[in-house]
Amino acid sequence: MTELLSRLFVKNHKNVTEPRVRTAYGVMVSITGIVVNLLLFLAKFTVGTLFGAISIVADAVNNLSDAGTQIISLISFRISSKPADREHPFGHARIEYVASMIVSFLVLLVGVELLKSSIQQIFSPERPESSPIAIAVLIGSILFKLWLALFNRTIGKRINSSVMRATAADSLSDVLSTSAVLVASVIPLFFQDISWNPDAYMGVIVAVLILVAGIRILNDAKNSILGEAPSDEIVQTIADTIAKYPAALGIHDMIVHNYGPGHIIASLHVEVDGKVDVFETHDIIDTIEKELRTDCGIEATIHMDPIVTDDAQINHLRQKALQAVKNVDEALQIHDFRFVCGKSHSNLIFDVVVPFEVKLTDEEIKRAVATEISRIDPNYFTVLTIDRC
Repeated sequence: MTELLSRLFVKNHKNVTEPRVRTAYGVMVSITGIVVNLLLFLAKFTVGTLFGAISIVADAVNNLSDAGTQIISLISFRISSKPADREHPFGHARIEYVASMIVSFLVLLVGVELLKSSIQQIFSPERPESSPIAIAVLIGSILFKLWLALFNRTIGKRINSSVMRATAADSLSDVLSTSAVLVASVIPLFFQDISWNPDAYMGVIVAVLILVAGIRILNDAKNSILGEAPSDEIVQTIADTIAKYPAALGIHDMIVHNYGPGHIIASLHVEVDGKVDVFETHDIIDTIEKELRTDCGIEATIHMDPIVTDDAQINHLRQKALQAVKNVDEALQIHDFRFVCGKSHSNLIFDVVVPFEVKLTDEEIKRAVATEISRIDPNYFTVLTIDRC
């Protein structure tokens, strides 16, 4: 069904990097979600009202809020497709993260209201009336929501959409919540003499599941807006692309900014042989930047770091310095190594790459590395720059 809808409503549907194709996918998925959720709302609200089942009515309201979130998604896709302008030089794609946060607030609101009404019903002597019609509607709702979750997840992965991933997670939580409502509707058919109200207790379970889904969506949106570490896939893509060029001897100081799906900007340093003609090296760097832009969709700015490759003493000291920092912590690395020889002492100048997981402070690392280097030769001093990554 997903492929059929894609071929029918998305022109050139395989070219997912094209902004207009991506927008078409967003419109298709959003309209599909709006229609399905409105139909589920009408069906559940009708049977829930007729048989006095608060959990079914609450589940219906949840579907209505889902229709609202799909409308927000539709608007966000329209906005995110707008080109860059003077006020927004990196485009509008990050609006999807804002939309995801709005979706999370709506989901949390529904969860809180459902929790309040369900707790009130726990202390109410009234019990809902079970009906095969209500049970059939709930089963149909579960099947439709499972399909919507798969639909959003598939397309969300295809076009890298945080809004669709949030919607898919919300749909899965709806499957769980509707299943709980289904259990509440079935119990009275088999246990006529129970003294407690299963509908109210299942309403609490539904509310908790909705709140958990809302918090998860909010956390994901928050991380995207604040800025996250680049994915392993993006880092590996950049590394693999650069590795194809023998002139690139190493990379470091990589920074990746995500301005929304399809809008990735990166800066990094590439080590090159300092004796090679600078114009030749610059041409290679330009070629790497072009390949990253055209083949990977990454707008990269590369700084070239010339290093000495044929000096036996410097190569030996570089290895000694690397071993020294490894003695402090195995996770540490070095780059930009230089050696300045003097009459009274010599300076070993380099950067130390420190993962965030290393708990030592910058000063502790500098002191520890200086101690290790002094064991090689007391006349070796260190001039260190700490790079946290």
